[in-house]
Amino acid sequence: MTIKVEIKKLENFPGDNLPAYESPLAAGVDLRAAIDEDAPFVLAPGERHLLATGFAMALPPGYEAQIRPRSGLAYKHGISVVNSPGTIDADYRGEVKILLINHGHEAFTINRGDRIAQMVIAPVQQVNFTAVSDLSTTKRGAGGYGSTGVK
Repeated sequence: MTIKVEIKKLENFPGDNLPAYESPLAAGVDLRAAIDEDAPFVLAPGERHLLATGFAMALPPGYEAQIRPRSGLAYKHGISVVNSPGTIDADYRGEVKILLINHGHEAFTINRGDRIAQMVIAPVQQVNFTAVSDLSTTKRGAGGYGSTGVK
């Protein structure tokens, strides 16, 4: 199933191509850095920075965009998304930005158009909360962290 997501290219949009799936069964589209061509950004170890993508979008009601790290950047360089997965709500119309962090031991240089994160569009459902005096019981009950066993 496909859904329509409207994309607005902003002045700083890197290149001509809209976000796209890099393989036929990919779950997410890669997002590219929309930084100045003449000024690569260096992300120092331990540093976090909000990077522009150069586009805004209109998600349909009932969907969110999840921003996630790219596995290769995480594995090879320790680059991740701080609030992973970050959520973009269907009513947000501002520029999509990526909050990257460098968990690695070396500075990482980001150039204009580099693939810096991935975005997965997913359905969401809103709920109605109801206050009750007691909850139904389960075998687990209130057992929390590690209560089902740690190996």
